Amino acid sequence: MIVKPLPIFGAFALLMTPFMDERGYFARTYDESDFRSHALCTTFPEHSVAVNRRSGIVRGLHYQADPCDEVKVIRCSRGAIFDVLVDVRPDSETYGCWHGVELREDEGVQIYAPAGVAHGYQTLEERTDVQYLISAPYVAQRSRGYRYDSPSLGIAWPITNALLSARDRSLPLFER
Repeated sequence: MIVKPLPIFGAFALLMTPFMDERGYFARTYDESDFRSHALCTTFPEHSVAVNRRSGIVRGLHYQADPCDEVKVIRCSRGAIFDVLVDVRPDSETYGCWHGVELREDEGVQIYAPAGVAHGYQTLEERTDVQYLISAPYVAQRSRGYRYDSPSLGIAWPITNALLSARDRSLPLFER
């Protein structure tokens, strides 16, 4: 696995190293020793999947507040997404910054989102699945988020007609 820093402090792109032959490929999506050698979180008690039927769906921007903050490893296992991280840690050197990257099922790239970073994505294709490794159990009372279209962030979402849940529509705007 190749670990590359992203512009958000503590965030990384994790590039899988596939073993390919005429049948396809095999790749590790998680290797504890690789994660440990890069000082990344190695404990993920929750593994989740989001199944999205349509393109244009936006989920996020979500995070959990301290003391239940969580590290996430995000992978698109079917279809394609525009994946976004927003640094919401007031003491971080990249506070208020966002970074977006396209993830596709066949490219073998995962995103490591550190604690205190909000995460969201927009589906770019129908039938898109997103898998997560999550370092802390979900605690509804500590769940937080911001509107995906917060003007102070200026995120350049690829599809303008976003489909949102009622919860995501009611999230507050991010203000610096």
